Amino acid sequence: MKALFLALLVISGTAQAAQLEVQLNGGQRSWSSSELLGHPQARDIQIDEDVSYKRPMRYRAVPISALLDGVSAGDHLQAVALDGFAAELPAATLLAREGAKAWLAIEDPQHPWPPLAKGKPSAGPFYLVWTDPAASQIGPEQWPFQVARIRQLAAVEQRFPALLPAADASAEVRTGFALYQKNCMACHRLNGAGDSEFGPDLNIPHNPTEYFTGDFLRQYIRDPQSLRRWPQGRMPGFTEQVLSEQELSELIGYLAHMAEIREQRSEGQ
Repeated sequence: MKALFLALLVISGTAQAAQLEVQLNGGQRSWSSSELLGHPQARDIQIDEDVSYKRPMRYRAVPISALLDGVSAGDHLQAVALDGFAAELPAATLLAREGAKAWLAIEDPQHPWPPLAKGKPSAGPFYLVWTDPAASQIGPEQWPFQVARIRQLAAVEQRFPALLPAADASAEVRTGFALYQKNCMACHRLNGAGDSEFGPDLNIPHNPTEYFTGDFLRQYIRDPQSLRRWPQGRMPGFTEQVLSEQELSELIGYLAHMAEIREQRSEGQ
């Protein structure tokens, strides 16, 4: 597998210490925030519905494709944040010239972004944002902020076979697996498989389909704070615009399927 590491951040207190290092096909280049702000393709962009700030925002940003020389549409990338959030990103989406367009927003040390919440840091110094996200069904998990690195990896199926549904799984379960990759892997592992260090495992020791009865799991995914209200809760709610009712059923079906596989393997030991 060819190696690509975008963004090893060296952050020392404030945004002016940020440095972006790109390693592509064995080569490496470093940019400071100021160098990226002055990149030939940098421009001011307007984000009408910013996922993290929940309001319109303006950024100085570089098209992410400008930093991915040599990457092809069939490749797979992962953006990892400082807190362990790990967003899986198909290269085709990042390189697309039509529909949603991916940008690396760069925080200007002279004009820092506002905090994400009271007592919290900003989304900087680097934040992956999208213009026209609805055109390509970009979900909230594909907006990683405080990005520490972006790296090229093998596809999820190759890296984590423990996530694969059974060979005879239904089409709905397989669709649920794809939805899991897009919406859940950024924060969670399952069967110990995954790169995220942000949220709990979704199948070990127990699966949420086992301890949420009735419609409570659906309600929890839609609005976590409606069931478990606490100030430190970080799981976002997934609206029907992000995850339709059918997609939510398919995602829950995949989780239930993985619980069944775990039990079958446990009984066979």
